[in-house]
Amino acid sequence: MSDTEQLSQEVFEIISDSSNQIYISSATIWEIAIKEALGKLEIDANLDHVIEENGFIELKVSAICANATKDLEQIHRDPFDRMLISQAIKRDMTLISVDRHIGQYENVKVLGFKKRAQ
Repeated sequence: MSDTEQLSQEVFEIISDSSNQIYISSATIWEIAIKEALGKLEIDANLDHVIEENGFIELKVSAICANATKDLEQIHRDPFDRMLISQAIKRDMTLISVDRHIGQYENVKVLGFKKRAQ
């Protein structure tokens, strides 16, 4: 949100293009809220407002995606990341993440963050 230079040019353009539907998983918001409560992360914005103001769409955690996490390989143990992976696979979506482990899963399309040329 505030550190856009960490985005690759491709990811920046995708997110910036208002004709694209950008989904934010409720699992991501949940993980951020936990990290904020523990003092591990500081966000200077109300994420509910950020989602709405940017025209992003909340992707709710479904029982189908939650149950499908059990079928994922044990490459990644983080439950939030496993949910994102499951959502991306089950909903045929591209996941944007800096986590290099995610790309090791079969059937998941992932775009990573990389510094853009200034």
